[in-house]
Amino acid sequence: MDGTVLVADDDRTIRTVLTQALTRAGCKVHATSSLTTLMRWVGEGKGDVVISDVVMPDGNGLEMLPKIAEDRPGLPVIVISAQNTIMTAIKAAEAEAYDYLPKPFDLPELMKRTARALSQSQVAASSSVEVVPDRPEELPLVGRTEVMQSLYRIVARVMNTDLPILVTGESGTGKSLIAKIIHDLSDRRTLPFVVADEADLAEIDGPARLLARVKGGTLLFDELSDIGEEEQARIVRMIDTPGEHQPRFMATSQVDLNSALAAGTLRQDLYYRLSGTQIHVPALRERVEDIPLLAEHFLARAEADGAAHRVLGDEARNKLRAFAWPGNVRQLENIVRRLGLTSRFEEISGAEVDVVLGPQSSVAPQAGESTGESLSDSIARHLRRYFDLHGNQLPPPGLYSRVLRELEMPLIEIALEHTGGNQAKCADLLGINRNTLRKKITDLDIEVTRRRKLM
Repeated sequence: MDGTVLVADDDRTIRTVLTQALTRAGCKVHATSSLTTLMRWVGEGKGDVVISDVVMPDGNGLEMLPKIAEDRPGLPVIVISAQNTIMTAIKAAEAEAYDYLPKPFDLPELMKRTARALSQSQVAASSSVEVVPDRPEELPLVGRTEVMQSLYRIVARVMNTDLPILVTGESGTGKSLIAKIIHDLSDRRTLPFVVADEADLAEIDGPARLLARVKGGTLLFDELSDIGEEEQARIVRMIDTPGEHQPRFMATSQVDLNSALAAGTLRQDLYYRLSGTQIHVPALRERVEDIPLLAEHFLARAEADGAAHRVLGDEARNKLRAFAWPGNVRQLENIVRRLGLTSRFEEISGAEVDVVLGPQSSVAPQAGESTGESLSDSIARHLRRYFDLHGNQLPPPGLYSRVLRELEMPLIEIALEHTGGNQAKCADLLGINRNTLRKKITDLDIEVTRRRKLM
């Protein structure tokens, strides 16, 4: 890489790491913990790329982007932030940041994007960016996993287009919420957001009444596969002849629409009209690392509503992560709110989590319910279903490491449990080096409890 990079972050460790990595790559680096200093450098014409944190001691990095664009049109700014919410990604996109990465970021990935920013000649935008009004940061779409960051970026890209959007995902993942967020952050946000129900479509003049209500805003068809054939035909005609004020059309579905098409329960012409952009909302088990973050978010929200202050103990956190969550985020919210109300102490224990979760199954069949399916077949079935849930799109990049991590963590935890927490025995059982096991326990944040195990 060749060029000068300006780094602004109040974390000395991050400044040091980035300075060393960029310098080794051939860049000149100016690093500061002050936005004031950063803006002075930008005004003086220094730097070919900016890497900036959001929350700084003397201001907000996102709020500086318009000023940077004014002083130095075309100067790429890569935003890094520990505020891993959808609003951070949206605001970064709205302010025309060159790129956005959540903390903790992957250093090779940041280096790759910095190299791309250095090599790409930016052209100043010819029109000003409309600022989105402030919204509360209480959206339950929080997470630092790659699948959620990919979701944020897709939402940021499509929110101000007119393309129809099909949002897929399991029950409780927040599909309707995604649709509402896209509307609220789009240039149609001052217009109505209307969810069509069965009664709206049952009568011949129902579509006309819907179009009159939506007035060019956003019209959402919730659970597309549940709509009858005759009503589907009316939707097709509505989309083809929307009248004077054409709304944006969106739909949600929790079932595999390819199967619905094959079964003839979903019209192909309707599917093609609504699937201009497909957004898949991941299941909670696809982003296990976000579960503690979401739980803390729900506890903080409950406290803001007047509940007592509660935090998760390590054992409680691990039990929440290990649960299957068939009801996804909605189920997690209900469980966490109940824990916040029923816990006797400030720190929620693992035993209290067991009581609230009850005897519900995790992922595998219980004793006596075995299907005779091999582990390999079970994994293959799960992966095929995972690919099917994405429709005609591929899953987010990084699938190999995500799948291995999902297998590795329960394997090590169960092996540790059955060796009584003895790491030497566990390493021997797994057939790996003891130091390798220790590193994996640290990397995966696995709690090791020593106890006698009769085996």
